[in-house]
Amino acid sequence: MPSTSYAAFDAKDIGSATLLSQIKLRGSGDAVTARQAVARYMKEQGASALKITRFATAVSEIARNALVHAGGGEFSIYVDRNRRRLCVVCWDKGPGIADVPQALTDGFTTAGGLGRGLGGAQRLSTRFEIRTAPGAGTSVMMGVDL
Repeated sequence: MPSTSYAAFDAKDIGSATLLSQIKLRGSGDAVTARQAVARYMKEQGASALKITRFATAVSEIARNALVHAGGGEFSIYVDRNRRRLCVVCWDKGPGIADVPQALTDGFTTAGGLGRGLGGAQRLSTRFEIRTAPGAGTSVMMGVDL
C-alpha cells in the first residue's frame, strides 16, 4: 500500500479477505491483465457472464485511470470466501482527485474522454469507495458479491 497523506485502504478495510494477486500497473497491458484475472476468478466461482462483464469493465476503468492520470500504480485482488465477495484495490501516487463528487458525475472529464468512467465503475460495483488527497494520490476500493 502507498505511504500517503490520506488514509489509504489497509487490513482493517480488507477484513478477512485473502490476497489473490497484485499487479503493477505500468502500461495498458497491465490493465488488461487485471481485468482478465478478475474475470477468471469470478468465472471459477460461478458468477454470471453479465456480472463478470460488469465488474471487469469497472476494473478496466479504474486501472486505466491510474495509468492515464498517475502514470501507473498497483492493483490488488482479494477474496472474502466467507462473504462470497471479490474486492479490488487500485492505488497510485498521482495528483489525486480535487473534487470526488464532481469526478463521479457523468460527463466530467480531465482527460478528454466521455467522463463516464469513474461514475460508471461505481454503478457497476456492489461496494465502491475512493480515498484521495490532492498531490498525494488516489486509492479506489471496489467489491462485487459472487
